Amino acid sequence: MKEKKFYLVEEDAVPEIFMKVLEAKRLLATGKARNASEASEMAQLSRSAFYKYKDKILEYRMADRAVVTFYFSLEDTPGVLSAVINTLYECGANIVTVNQNIPSDGAAPATISVRTTDMTLEESMLMERLHQCRGVIRVSRIS
Repeated sequence: MKEKKFYLVEEDAVPEIFMKVLEAKRLLATGKARNASEASEMAQLSRSAFYKYKDKILEYRMADRAVVTFYFSLEDTPGVLSAVINTLYECGANIVTVNQNIPSDGAAPATISVRTTDMTLEESMLMERLHQCRGVIRVSRIS
């Protein structure tokens, strides 16, 4: 069997049809389109082109410095994690992952990764706001 080759290409060099396929896939993934026919129509793409290329193209995001991971020690009290998440939202951070472990001795360890490209505060100010959240025992940046 012939080994597959892959190419990494800048967006402005990608043919329009591939961009439309990516848009149709995004519409399906977000639930804005109910099926491939609807997604193809919304992306102004033929259904046959969608099916031909849907498994051949995917969007690649380089690991960027805009993703930051925080480690928290949180009181084992209802609403503490929610308050942290709301604070991140209010500051314009886009949450990528949340992982909270089972509490032990009244504290729950948690890690939250966020994309910071649309943040309205500098990171030092964000850290200060997170420290002030009710129930946050400790917060530190781990990446």
